[in-house]
Formats: sequence, C-alpha cells, structure tokens
Amino acid sequence: MRPLSADYILRIWEIGQSQHPIDRALTLLAFACPEKTTDELASLTIGQRDAYLLTLREISLGPRLNGFTECPKCGERLEFDLNVSDIRISEPSKTVVHNHTLKLEAWELQFRLPNSLDLAAIADCQDVAAADSLLLQRCLLQANHNGTPVSCDRLSPEVINQLAEQMAEADPQAEILLNLNCSACGHEWQSLFDILSFFWTEITAQAKRLLREVHLLARFYGWREADILSMSAFRRQLYLDLVTDG
Repeated sequence: MRPLSADYILRIWEIGQSQHPIDRALTLLAFACPEKTTDELASLTIGQRDAYLLTLREISLGPRLNGFTECPKCGERLEFDLNVSDIRISEPSKTVVHNHTLKLEAWELQFRLPNSLDLAAIADCQDVAAADSLLLQRCLLQANHNGTPVSCDRLSPEVINQLAEQMAEADPQAEILLNLNCSACGHEWQSLFDILSFFWTEITAQAKRLLREVHLLARFYGWREADILSMSAFRRQLYLDLVTDG
C-alpha cells in the first residue's frame, strides 16, 4: 500500500464527486493498492476494507483522528481525538476467509461475510427489513436443518440473530463504536465511527486546500499544476509563505 500524494488526492476527490460512498472507498483503495484488481478490492469484507482505509489514512495523513459529533440529548457540539491504533482491531489481511460455518442445535449454516458488492446491492432498498432480507439471501450459502437443506426464508428470527452475531464476530473491524460522554449534560452513548465518511471529509478538505495553493502559486509564479503538486507539502508552504509575506 502506498500513501496518497497531493496529485492522487485531487484526482480521487474529482472522481468521487459523482460516486456513491461505496465506490469512493474502492477508488481510494485502487490508487493506494495498484497491485490489486477491482474485483479483489470489491471482494474484501467490509471489515477488511475498513482496515485498509484506516491504514491508508494513517500513512497519508498521520495517526491522529480529530473529529466532532453532537450530543443526541442536548445538541452540544463535542470534539473527539483518538489514534488510529485506538480503533484498529485487525490489520489489512492478504488472505480472505470466504466461507464460515455456524452450528446451532439442529442447524448448520454456511455463510460468507458481506463485501462492497453486497452493500451496493442493498443500497436502494426502501427499508431496513428489505435490506436485511436481501443481504441474508446473498451471504447465506447453505442452510441445513437436521441434515436437510432448507431455504433462507425458513430460518427463525433466533437463528438469524445468531447468524448476524457470528458475522459481526468474524469481521469485527466492520463496526466500530465510540463511547462518548457529553460534558454539558452528562449524557453517555455509543456512536458508530465510519472511517470512510470521516476519511472522505478529510480528503475533501485536503483537495480544496490544494486547489487554493495551486491557484496562488500558479498565478504568482506561472508554474504548472503538476509541478506544484509534485513538491513536498513543506516546500509548497515555504513558497506560499513568500507569496503572502511579500
């Protein structure tokens, strides 16, 4: 995996303007992991994908994550600060375990973990129940009850809940919950941390900053965009300081 250069950040941001968030994640990883095919990236489990995104964010922008959220009780704006290592549960893996087994009393289920293709398939579902049902159909490979194959619509709610828990345990990086406390009202709650959304917000801010830098330096010195972006951030800032100081 390679870090995102200034040029890559602008190119990724431009491409991502017309993409669904699921596709933005794959675009980010395609630039960072040129040795992997699109199919290989799309086949990563959601937890594996997010582990890659966490590592990419760390090597591109550093290990510190600074963000904010709002208290669901009083609406107070709260800042949070953490390290990538605080929320890294698993490292990006080169090997993918495709099939898993759940044995529960008379039941034996063969299943795989959801990936980006599955998220894309359920993206247009009208409600959570429809999305859950379609995801179950896609990820359940085989179900046997007392040795007899049955269809997924024969599964009881209890079995489905056990299957969901098993999926979560097998892919823990897919759902990261932050324990938060409001200093204003004392409310405590858990909030889902979405590395893709967080990283993309940072990519957007970085891209807009880079465009302003290119505009200023190109206007002042007449340099090409490619030459400006190929500079280190440190050298660009030195030139920017000269422009603004002068």
